[in-house]
Parts: sequence; C-alpha cells; structure tokens
Amino acid sequence: MDKIWHRECVTGRRFIIKIEPGANLAESILAFAACKELPFASLVSAVGSVRNVVFRDIQTGAHLPMTEPRIRTHRVEGPLEMLGLQGNIAPGPERRLHGQFYFLGSKASGEVVGGRLVEAEVFGTCEIVLAEYLVQGIERYHSASSGVDTLYFEEE
Repeated sequence: MDKIWHRECVTGRRFIIKIEPGANLAESILAFAACKELPFASLVSAVGSVRNVVFRDIQTGAHLPMTEPRIRTHRVEGPLEMLGLQGNIAPGPERRLHGQFYFLGSKASGEVVGGRLVEAEVFGTCEIVLAEYLVQGIERYHSASSGVDTLYFEEE
C-alpha cells in the first residue's frame, strides 16, 4: 500500500482516570501512562472542563515543512467546557513517552475553539478513558520533511 504504514495491534488494559482541578491536563495523562508503563495508548473518551488553554492551529496557506511562522498559537483563559479530546501516546527518543492530543472546547458564548493541545489546566474535573495498545516497532520522532512529530514504523 503506497503511502500507508501500519502495524497490527491488540488491546491491552483500559483505565478510567479522574484528574483533579488545577492539574496540567497533558502532563497528567503522560505521567499516568508512564507510571502504568503504557508503551502505546489512545484516548477513548474525555469529559470535563479546563482553563488557561494553549493550543495550535496550522495557518491558512501553509505548506510543508511546518515551521513556527506557519503555526498559530492561541491562548484562551476560559473556563471552557471540554467537547472533545483525542490523541495517542507513543514512545519517542530514549523511550520517553510523547503525547499528541487534539482539543475541542466551548466558550460561554457557545463559540467552539480547538486545535493541537499544548497545555490546559483542569478547571472542574476531567474524566478520561485511556486504552493501552500492545504493538512493537512504532515510535514518535520529529520529521524533517513535514516539520512535525509523527509516528515512525520499523521496517519488517
């Protein structure tokens, strides 16, 4: 299959996680994954509220490789109702876990904002379902051609 890389995986453990107010959302998810030694995981669902949210979006007209001028950083004080949080966790250089999370949140006005999550502080609470996937030969590295962190697959 041209331009498609893949690995078959099987599901491992699943966790229901509650993150308390004041915690950094992304750091908490990664710390939990490291504590439970999850080699690869995916967010199944997430509900809650956050504030002091920082996320990034690709500028209109951008091209590869992605560089800082082609990415716009947004900061929203909030609080925001979390409408969606998705992404995955994979090992990177030196087997350190790296997360790639995408966020959707609603303001009090009903306006919806979102993008690649940089950081967010849990406001009320966050409840997350995290699924472990058992797979070998996948790691996350920075791609020079795309300019973003992406999954790399070992040759079979």
